[in-house]
Amino acid sequence: MKLIDGKATAEAIKAEIAATVEQMVAEGRKRPHLAAILVGHDGGSETYVANKVKACERCGFRSTLIRFEDTVEETQLLEAIARLNADADVDGFIVQLPLPRHISEQRVIQAIDYRKDVDGFHPVNVGRMSIGLPCFLPATPAGIVELLGRHGIPTKGAECVVLGRSNIVGKPVAQLLMQKHNPGDCTVTVCHSATRDLKEHTRRADIIIAALGQPGFVTADMVKPGAVIIDVGTTRVPDPSRKSGFRLCGDVDFENVAPICSWITPVPGGVGPMTICSLMQNTLLAARHEIYD
Repeated sequence: MKLIDGKATAEAIKAEIAATVEQMVAEGRKRPHLAAILVGHDGGSETYVANKVKACERCGFRSTLIRFEDTVEETQLLEAIARLNADADVDGFIVQLPLPRHISEQRVIQAIDYRKDVDGFHPVNVGRMSIGLPCFLPATPAGIVELLGRHGIPTKGAECVVLGRSNIVGKPVAQLLMQKHNPGDCTVTVCHSATRDLKEHTRRADIIIAALGQPGFVTADMVKPGAVIIDVGTTRVPDPSRKSGFRLCGDVDFENVAPICSWITPVPGGVGPMTICSLMQNTLLAARHEIYD
């Protein structure tokens, strides 16, 4: 069994991005500028946005954080999005999800200029991705594909089972892995809460991508020897022994599944760092106008 070290991979990519940015600046071009809108004080979102700010510093980007209380009206949020859309100095921006229930996530996502949608959630980017056109790819799926590629994990013709059908991970990673490129060319099965005989699917899989948000869901009896396991889960589980009072738990029973695998991502330190790294890659693409003019 080998660990897929997302943290080390992400650091290498950020170093590559930083070198490119310094070259851009030396040529007289402006530094890439990423903005983020954060609504409320969700602990996970706060941590994630803070890590994005640090990643911007590491990559040599400018960053802006715009905060709203969770009582903000949807119209106020849409106005802030319109201002960022119109700000020529901002190359890309994100609205951190989830949002409070009184705000429509879909209205917010569709209000973002797709040319600045570095999260890759706008319908234009989703549609372009689905037919293989250049676009901003959603960060977590792009990070997963990057991990597979950089670790030389063969995907052509592989049986891949995706557990979960969310718009953020499950659906887009399935789309990416079935396309004709490397990594890709997989035979993809998407499983979810209505799937019958789930274990029959997972036991055939050469690659399992677990994106359910259910700690320890994937057990050893669901995995064939030599499979590659990508664990996307990051659920906070209470742990009084930790200073924070919690620990992060993946969707895979790591202790019992890892000995069976050829490769596996840890939690934390696997997919998570790559998600932020993919956001940095999209922002660089936006700043260089490599996707849209």
